[in-house]
Amino acid sequence: MVTGCAAQIDPAAFAAMPEVDLVLGNAAKAAPGALAEGARVRVGDIFAAEPSLRHTDPSVSLSHASGRGEVRARAYVEVQNGCDHRCTFCIIPFGRGNSRSIPAERVVAEVRGLARAGYAEVVLTGVDLTSWSADGGSLGDLVGRILDDVPELPRLRLSSIDAAEIDAELLRRLGAEPRLAPYLHLSLQSGDDLILKRMKRRHSSADALALIAAVRQARPDTAFGADFIAGFPTETDAAFENTVAFVERAGLAWLHVFPYSPRPGTPAARMPQVAREVVKDRAARLRAAGDVALVRHLDRQVGRRVQALVERAGRARAADFTEIAFEGPAPTGALAWFQINGHDGRRAVAMPS
Repeated sequence: MVTGCAAQIDPAAFAAMPEVDLVLGNAAKAAPGALAEGARVRVGDIFAAEPSLRHTDPSVSLSHASGRGEVRARAYVEVQNGCDHRCTFCIIPFGRGNSRSIPAERVVAEVRGLARAGYAEVVLTGVDLTSWSADGGSLGDLVGRILDDVPELPRLRLSSIDAAEIDAELLRRLGAEPRLAPYLHLSLQSGDDLILKRMKRRHSSADALALIAAVRQARPDTAFGADFIAGFPTETDAAFENTVAFVERAGLAWLHVFPYSPRPGTPAARMPQVAREVVKDRAARLRAAGDVALVRHLDRQVGRRVQALVERAGRARAADFTEIAFEGPAPTGALAWFQINGHDGRRAVAMPS
């Protein structure tokens, strides 16, 4: 069975493979009876798809094991899917469709069920999370509804967000709500303004720096991660160096680096390409800059006492996304206090306290 964005975008390629029994589009894969007998290829118009709520099953509490024999540490609730923007490198809108949001009332009910099932942390996810706009509200409004209406939830976290769309209410909640995790992962992609324009991104490097400064003013303990693409078409050595310099200027803690690869049908695939060996070298250099940034972040954690979510034996995650290595017993999915005494360059080293 083949499903997901690749199946949605090019179903004929998989239908031509004799070893493939079923091709399901993104809208069809979660439908009741998706695996029942029927047409071998079921790929509909993704732009006509209705929003559907995907989440961690509230019936699977922390006292139950997952199908893989593991206990889940946190729960995820997809509140938005699709994207209305057309970045020149991205094929995702054609795999996921236009942006569509789950109404706040349904989201709140799901989160409440998960909190009552014992989850200490819930993560809101979406393809373009900051475009959530059901009921005429903003993502900040949704976050506020959850925090106000589900007081029993210890921690709410956001997945990757677009730096161009953080609304005033979300910024206010970050500053006022200790249960909202002080970590933002920004979809930045480049630190060079010309490359950002050619990507058709909606922010400049100055916009991103201003946002980071505003968040830090509201919530000084916020840490930041970011996505970057190395070797985007037409990227010069100078443009790449602007991105490397941006990492330090912004005080980022984590980088998710993608070496650029062309997606057929996208405008960027028709632009002058950077040589593959150069793309790989720039990705390696940017990851190295990320390693340095992480060490800077970890240096600042030494001596702190923090509350962290136990992800598995010997590993926990602080509210600001700092990974913690520890010794001693602690139940998966629980929030526990740790005293950070050092780090190994990748994660903090702590003792339960």
